[in-house]
Amino acid sequence: MNRKQKRLAVIAGGVGFIAVAVLLVLFALSRSVSYFYMPSDLAEKPVGEGTRIRLGGLVEEGSIKRVENSNVLFTVTDGSGAVEVRYAGILPDLFREGQGVVTEGRFDQDGAFHADTVLAKHDENYMPKEVADRLKEDGVWEGETSQ
Repeated sequence: MNRKQKRLAVIAGGVGFIAVAVLLVLFALSRSVSYFYMPSDLAEKPVGEGTRIRLGGLVEEGSIKRVENSNVLFTVTDGSGAVEVRYAGILPDLFREGQGVVTEGRFDQDGAFHADTVLAKHDENYMPKEVADRLKEDGVWEGETSQ
């Protein structure tokens, strides 16, 4: 092997190593991505069982039901669709009916949404941008957003 062939072999090995590293990173990121949905999106295009998603909207008035232990049932709506959410844990202090909420979790085989994270707005002016934009489009919410 002459110098030119050795140099090409080193470059090819480096490019191969970088390609494998990029593929591993992309694979790891694709498994941890959770897509954002509104209830009306789920009515149009259902999500498969076990797929991790973020569900956003408003907590429907009169929908909060506390069951045994620290389990809570409530409904997330965007005005044109609604999804019942089951959550086991302590809800944020600012969680209440009529307020913006983003939940993260999965649908089970029965079609029930089980949240493992519930995020409520933190002041009177904040709502996640995606939720606020969609609710404004549907004419359900008219508040201001801030980042």
